[in-house]
Amino acid sequence: MKTCLEAWRATAERATVANAALLLCDLVGARIRRRARRGTRVACVPNSSHRGLQRPRPPRLTPTLPFSSCAPQVLAATLAGGHGFQHGALRQPRSWTARSPVQMVATPDRETTPKRLANLDKVNLLKVGSNSLREPISSEMANDEIFVSHDAYQILKYHGSYQQDNRELRKRKEGKAWQFMLRLKVPCGDVTPELYRLLDDLSDQYGQGDLRATTRQAWQLHGVLKGDLKTVVSKIMEMGSSTVGACGDVSRNVMTTPAPKVSKPYAYAREYSKVMAELFKPASTAFSELWLGEDKVAKVEYWRKDIDDAGVIAAAKYDNGRGIILPGEAEPLYGATYLPRKFKMAVTVPGDNSVDIYISDIGLVVITDDNDDLLGFNVMVGGGMGRTHNKESTFARAADHLGFVDKDDIMEVCKAILATQRDHGNREVRANARMKYLVHSLGIDAFRSLVESYLGKPIQPWREMVDWKYSDWMGWHEQGDGNLFLGLNIDNGRVKDDGEFRLKTCLRLLTDTYDIGHVLTPTQSIILKDIKPADRSGVEAILAEHGIPLIENVDPLARLSMACPALPLCGLAITEAERVMPTYIERMRTLLNKLDMGSEEIMIRMTGCPNGCARPYMAELAFVGEGVKAYQLWVGGSPVLEGRTGWPYKSKVKDKNWEETVEPLLMYWKTGRLGPTEAFGDFCHRVGQDALVEYASKYAV
Repeated sequence: MKTCLEAWRATAERATVANAALLLCDLVGARIRRRARRGTRVACVPNSSHRGLQRPRPPRLTPTLPFSSCAPQVLAATLAGGHGFQHGALRQPRSWTARSPVQMVATPDRETTPKRLANLDKVNLLKVGSNSLREPISSEMANDEIFVSHDAYQILKYHGSYQQDNRELRKRKEGKAWQFMLRLKVPCGDVTPELYRLLDDLSDQYGQGDLRATTRQAWQLHGVLKGDLKTVVSKIMEMGSSTVGACGDVSRNVMTTPAPKVSKPYAYAREYSKVMAELFKPASTAFSELWLGEDKVAKVEYWRKDIDDAGVIAAAKYDNGRGIILPGEAEPLYGATYLPRKFKMAVTVPGDNSVDIYISDIGLVVITDDNDDLLGFNVMVGGGMGRTHNKESTFARAADHLGFVDKDDIMEVCKAILATQRDHGNREVRANARMKYLVHSLGIDAFRSLVESYLGKPIQPWREMVDWKYSDWMGWHEQGDGNLFLGLNIDNGRVKDDGEFRLKTCLRLLTDTYDIGHVLTPTQSIILKDIKPADRSGVEAILAEHGIPLIENVDPLARLSMACPALPLCGLAITEAERVMPTYIERMRTLLNKLDMGSEEIMIRMTGCPNGCARPYMAELAFVGEGVKAYQLWVGGSPVLEGRTGWPYKSKVKDKNWEETVEPLLMYWKTGRLGPTEAFGDFCHRVGQDALVEYASKYAV
């Protein structure tokens, strides 16, 4: 650091303060990059409070002085005088707390070569040898097998498909029942009526007769056979949609608040969701070559008409000379190895946390002036859900506040963040490859400095905003342009016909009758938009005829719940989720009624494994698959999904009698809450693990 300071002083004598500060950022950033390339490992340290993951002390690679947080004048005065910074001159780091029984501390690991292609795991080596995501898909799609190899399966993800085995369709002593799932790319969840008609037809002709809305505002089509993949994908591309980047180690579907309001802030959120989707779209032409043929070009995606397409393309190619762009690469932003792991983004407006924004690798919050004109974005980084049971080096994490970025710089800042993860994310241990581990190991200040070294300028302090609220936007609402939108609750996102409940037929009839599009929500539901007020009664009549309830007739517990698909198709599933969630909601309602708490609402989520696709670790109460008909019970998430995860209260909770574990917690909440407005998650967070365990030990069910 002494060398850095001496260089800064020498520059300050013959340059402006601003230029000296910029050089200092470069020097510090270079130092951080050198340290980051050496690698870090996460060590587990017992936490005597038993209340969870406290914010770790800064790892040794964090710079002693947070230069990027200081005004150039403060830097000049401080360094010229040789004294430390005054506390009032610094932007204090945001306090971050998650909940789990251990404390994670980043410690230096062994030296590794700084070369980008050194010490790669098998998946990264496979990407390097894939010829820009062409092989071995190209050769294997031409053979007569009903499945693809493991290597082809890994590359096929980038094309939006997962190979799946339906465990319940396997015949005894015979092979696996192979089929494929296709996931669409749907920026901000916006689906045109033409696209929905196509998907509805494809699900009947080539799928299993249903559709599934995901937790990231996209459609999934299940049950496609290998021989039909090219037909299905090509039809989607010819419609002006895409499956590119819906899966794989690239930027995934970009989420946005689903409310189709026409106000400026909401319009900005939708616009920049589409901008980011295009900015980080893989550049490889393999997608159109494989699915349409080398002599055909895919139709321009429908969302690109809503953005300055040429401007986004130019911004993606722009090279500031600071290492963001990789010269000579077929993928100038991603490189031959793409990213270490998947990369998730979300955009919303202040106060609207319908997108669960703290789970994002990058979260953007629209900031406007008094006239609602766009100023820029508050940026958060480092969120993520995936973890592994009994492996404490993996953990769920809520994002940190990085700072505010002007609108003119937002694309370059997001590119710099992506480049930081590309170059410094863990490519040796895939379980620790998400950007959340890099942010956690470096600390937010050192991570910010590293991003600034790519960017070439400091990131401004976070702008104050209104408090977060959670809204799923269900029911009837005004759009602001004279039209209405209607949110329909879809249990766990499954669109199907089942007896008198004929949701699939109903949605097709509504689409055809009124020619309306819809928006998929982050909670697996659907918002029908652009409904004329005169059509409201007709829409409600069609819903009633098909057994679809309005939100007033949906149990609030069901409305707040989410579950992943789990069995029988997900290869990672340990136990059930989607198929048992409705019965769990009924059982929870019975339990609340028993305790005379029938009017209470609790956000409950469920997954069949610890990977966290339904974002269970953010919920007030969660069931995370841990064994056959057994779950790890999590508590303490925020009812507005703000800035913290819950923690594992108890392991191996059995499906048959989980009420015995939950009842004491509910009664403690009822008798010990600060008032009627203290939600279950906030109560658990306030009292902590020890108090919950002690109360439960004395409670007689």
